[in-house]
Amino acid sequence: MKRIKYPIHDDFKKWANTHPPLNKPILRLIQTFVGGLYKKQKSTPACKVEKRFIPISDGAKIPALLYTPNGVEKSAPCLIFYPGGGFVLPPAPYHFDLAREYAQRVGCKVLFVLYRLAPKYRFPTAHNDAFDAYKWVLENAEKLQIDGDRVALSGESAGGNLAISVCLKAEELGLRMPCAQMLTYPVTGENLETESMQRFVDTPMCSTKDMEKYQKLYAPLLPDEKRKYLLPIEAESLSFLPCTYIETAEFDCLRDGGILFAERLKKEGVDVQLNETRGTMHAFDIAQKSAITRACIEKRIAFLKKCFFVEKS
Repeated sequence: MKRIKYPIHDDFKKWANTHPPLNKPILRLIQTFVGGLYKKQKSTPACKVEKRFIPISDGAKIPALLYTPNGVEKSAPCLIFYPGGGFVLPPAPYHFDLAREYAQRVGCKVLFVLYRLAPKYRFPTAHNDAFDAYKWVLENAEKLQIDGDRVALSGESAGGNLAISVCLKAEELGLRMPCAQMLTYPVTGENLETESMQRFVDTPMCSTKDMEKYQKLYAPLLPDEKRKYLLPIEAESLSFLPCTYIETAEFDCLRDGGILFAERLKKEGVDVQLNETRGTMHAFDIAQKSAITRACIEKRIAFLKKCFFVEKS
């Protein structure tokens, strides 16, 4: 079948025909490479990088990286970063670069969480890993030299879904709410009902067809009592969520879901900043030098600085 050509900005044309390999044998090979990228993350004079292992409630331990920029205050704010990948793909090099840049330019610690991946680890494993990582930060804040009142969550795509789910579970269990959440082209649980889901069946990096495959690999069976974690837009209330930054890509099947989620938050009284980008595709952060990408990163950094420092004073 001939693919549709979308008017994506020239900055992203290099990836215009890129689609994730989602068959199980190739996924297993790709997932083995994450260890190599993890090991390559080294400290520099500007930023210390520590390899950590977070204990999970099922007895496992998951790897994480703690980025601490030079000169950060002793009781520092912390951003917990959940990379995307449809719950099956490991972090890409640009994810690690983003974590380091957020740490250095915001002036906060960044915990980069390598949650477990499907198809070996299905729902709700990644969601449990994400929550347990957040809980671990709060419980070890003093030891990690983190200000527990200034812990924010960040996630892109599937990672954005994990960030939201952490907030939902924190509310359910009476745990301290993060001070903010930053979501880039997040999975919010709109299924196939939105215009972008119905229209963008073969967009690069992520399409409706890809989303169907991701769900079959990660959550083929979704218990009703846990639907809200994977489909947070269906939650009975979202009014307790912290201030939120949401970014969407124009040619992305997840676009309308992100917009609807922002509208729902605003309606329920949550402080929301929505950045609808143009000419972009899903995961456009991969084009790290693009002026469009750089402008978005500036907005994210400004949002985090406001949440960590301005509103604290």
